[in-house]
Amino acid sequence: MATHFVIEGLKAAIDGKEILKGINLEIKGGEIHAIMGPNGTGKSTLASALMGHPKYEVTEGTAVLDGEDILEMGVDERALAGLFLAMQYPSEIPGVTNSDFLRSALNARLGEGNEISLIKFIRKMESKMKELEMNPEFAHRYLNEGFSGGEKKRNEILQMMLLDPKIVVLDEIDSGLDIDALRIVSQGVNAMRSKDRGFLIITHYQRLLNYITPDYVHVMMQGRIVKSGGPELAQRLENEGYDWVKEELGIVDETVGQA
Repeated sequence: MATHFVIEGLKAAIDGKEILKGINLEIKGGEIHAIMGPNGTGKSTLASALMGHPKYEVTEGTAVLDGEDILEMGVDERALAGLFLAMQYPSEIPGVTNSDFLRSALNARLGEGNEISLIKFIRKMESKMKELEMNPEFAHRYLNEGFSGGEKKRNEILQMMLLDPKIVVLDEIDSGLDIDALRIVSQGVNAMRSKDRGFLIITHYQRLLNYITPDYVHVMMQGRIVKSGGPELAQRLENEGYDWVKEELGIVDETVGQA
């Protein structure tokens, strides 16, 4: 059965302030959905709430992945169920090498009794690193420590390629990337596109969508998805900004206070 992810009526708050005000979204395997919107409208809050960040309290709604509501799971259980988040600001973890982290994460995903052998893992990791034009030395460095912004983002895509998730959430994966890094990261995403995997891409810019063509583009304002369309919607937003959407829908120019 192809991957199916349905978010219904999702509301989330931080410190008692409601940020998400009822998100409805359906992602099927093989589809790429892009969410765009002004700063402070709740885009990154959506990503964090789906992954189970403790800072965000989900107050209503469901997020069902292949028949299971991930909102009832712990963070590790969500990852094991096939949800993956490439973070906007990946953390540095001194003392843990990149290769050790990746192998542990992959073995947790595969489950007890199905662990990958060290030799097979090294071959697989080296192959994916080559696709992403990553220096092999990065495998032996501490996780993200001393990495540039672009190197951290490539490392997130490396994790995605190794873990083989069902639903991938990319939270501004293009921020801080030069044109070469953007091309390489986009190639990694496109290589993972399949009927068994869906993508939710959060971005501010059309430039990423020049490399990764979305099936659907959604505009998010004031904690809600207010307009949806095809790739042409992203191009119009790039050319004209968001004022025409606000005017068309009668939206008062205010934000909900979170990215």
